[in-house]
Amino acid sequence: MNDKPILIHPADGAVPAQCTGCRTPPGQFGKLRFAFQPIVDTGTGAAYAYEALVRGPNGEPAAAVLETVDEASRYHFDQRCRTSAIEQAAALNIDVHLSINFMPNAVYRPEACIRSTLEAAEKFQFPSDRIIFETVEGENILGRSHLVDIFRSYRSFGFQTAIDDFGAGFSGLKLLADFQPDLIKLDMDLVRGVDTNAARQSIVRGVVSMCRELDIRVIAEGVETLGERDFFTAHGVSLMQGYLFAKPAFHSTPEPGAEWLAGAARLS
Repeated sequence: MNDKPILIHPADGAVPAQCTGCRTPPGQFGKLRFAFQPIVDTGTGAAYAYEALVRGPNGEPAAAVLETVDEASRYHFDQRCRTSAIEQAAALNIDVHLSINFMPNAVYRPEACIRSTLEAAEKFQFPSDRIIFETVEGENILGRSHLVDIFRSYRSFGFQTAIDDFGAGFSGLKLLADFQPDLIKLDMDLVRGVDTNAARQSIVRGVVSMCRELDIRVIAEGVETLGERDFFTAHGVSLMQGYLFAKPAFHSTPEPGAEWLAGAARLS
């Protein structure tokens, strides 16, 4: 990729060259907390992964936290999110995959971010091969080739990759032509009410069929009703996430809710 910004690894006390003079004061973001929500494998009833969802020190939602992040602090924020998510997941004894959101525009050289991730995984004894890195397809990134470079670097080190909110932006299909991630998460607007909406059903069937041919696993995100769950089950999608199964939690890894378990029993 041409004109790629240069980064000296943060362990050396440096910041990205294009951010010279933009060091983030310690504690600028406060204490970052993470709520964990399971991605359930409905075929087994167990959690396939937990997504780490950033929250403020008093439980403020992600949007409020992200409002404090500007271009100068983006790199440091992204790094803190990675290490904090791994630390807190290890403290909760999460023994399945951990999905961490990342900001492509904060990754100036993937190998530097990979190094800090591996250091955190080693420090907190969390297996690095259970880490998934996900990002939103519609984020205003420096360029599609930049994101592809990041994904390829992550994969070369054994991390899984995922595209979040697939179908919400305009670049998703172009991205898939250049790189096929391990997972895609369907945008919640496609999931919501899919069991009663013919147009959504047609779109979802097309995406699921395409992903099957490309060997990409589909996650239905934002599942809230048994009807939505049953539609995806009927179309071969077993990985699901949403309030039907469990809400995000801070101090424990939430288990599937009673309503979902009752519905699962009726299907068995």
